[in-house]
Amino acid sequence: MRIIGGSGKGRRLKSPPGDATRPTGARVRQTLFDILSAAIPDGRFLDAFAGGGGVGLEALSRGARRVVFVDQSRAAVDAVRANLERMALPGGEVLRQDARAAMAALRDRGERFDVVYLDPPYDSDLYEPLLPLAEAVLADGGVIVAEHFHKRALPETMGRLVSARSVRVGDHRLTFYRREESD
Repeated sequence: MRIIGGSGKGRRLKSPPGDATRPTGARVRQTLFDILSAAIPDGRFLDAFAGGGGVGLEALSRGARRVVFVDQSRAAVDAVRANLERMALPGGEVLRQDARAAMAALRDRGERFDVVYLDPPYDSDLYEPLLPLAEAVLADGGVIVAEHFHKRALPETMGRLVSARSVRVGDHRLTFYRREESD
């Protein structure tokens, strides 16, 4: 896998060994960053279920100020750290934790993100429990993006979160949630 845009364009990324992760392909990443182009420069990005870190590294390459990478796999975390070192881009933090625990800890330390990217295993039941946790670390005006299998339906609303956009890219779907502001 390679970085497809920004200052690190063309850089090869290390992937975790084995089949432990499902890297987000170039077409999905291109679509994602085309849609998020205004939110990335100088933004704060949370890459939950980071795997080898391709999505978060793409955000850093495109000018994100800060990216927090979360994965519970040691192999994935080692790959993210190696990729961060190889790319020599500042602003990355790596947490080896379950995404739910990490988001609760980030919330408790007052962290807020302009983009929260959720990409759990497609067959998991984690999407619905993760959305409220992601909202708790979402900055005002921020967006939560859930990558999922195109045939899996995610809720249109959850609490104050509203699905603002959904885009199919091959077998994948990106669903964008924004917080509905109260009057």
